[in-house]
Amino acid sequence: MIDKRVGSPREAVAGIGDGDAVMIGGFGEAGSPIELIHALIDHGAANLTVISNNSGSGEIGLAALIRAGQVARIVCSFPRSTNSRVFPDLFHAGRIELELVPQGTLAERIRAGGAGIPAFYTPTAAGTDLEAGKERREFDGRPCLLEHALVADWALIKARTADSHGNLVYNKTARNFSPLMAMAGRNTVVQASSVVEPGGLDPETVITPGIFVDHVVHVPDPQHESELVARGARYP
Repeated sequence: MIDKRVGSPREAVAGIGDGDAVMIGGFGEAGSPIELIHALIDHGAANLTVISNNSGSGEIGLAALIRAGQVARIVCSFPRSTNSRVFPDLFHAGRIELELVPQGTLAERIRAGGAGIPAFYTPTAAGTDLEAGKERREFDGRPCLLEHALVADWALIKARTADSHGNLVYNKTARNFSPLMAMAGRNTVVQASSVVEPGGLDPETVITPGIFVDHVVHVPDPQHESELVARGARYP
């Protein structure tokens, strides 16, 4: 088996290139891989497409990546929240493109991408503005829209514990989109609060098998988005 550990977040994201699509795990703060996102800012890859549940908070993490001008397009469910300070201004200025996707549809599009399902029909968003440009069919008299799967060049996620082979355990709701994104990313990078040797995880508790993980970086004391936002932190 391959030891997938790398020495630093910077090393873990070094392969991300200009124009790549990047999935970023997290549901607000829960599961947000702050250290990997900040390493991506330092790395400088530009013209990215980001696939995430939201557009970040304050001026750290994903919001800081957007503020740095590195994101050309975002696919998400919640582009604006209480602490969204960056995305709304850039969007209204025409400096970033948005594809708005209902949250359940977003999760299923990512799941489909990881499972090799090219597209599926769902009644969600039928009859709304989000129907524009999508194929419509009726099933049992109910209108449904064709939604295409999402895959990405990279997935950046956060785990509580990983072993050196990339098997992952998450911290409660920090699990959210991460297992789906690990499957849908062609290259999956994980920051983990603890990293153990093979055999150090109970196999019955593993959520993401190591076959879906390419790089593991140990981040023993990860930063928390809400704490950074509360004290007005800014990155870089």
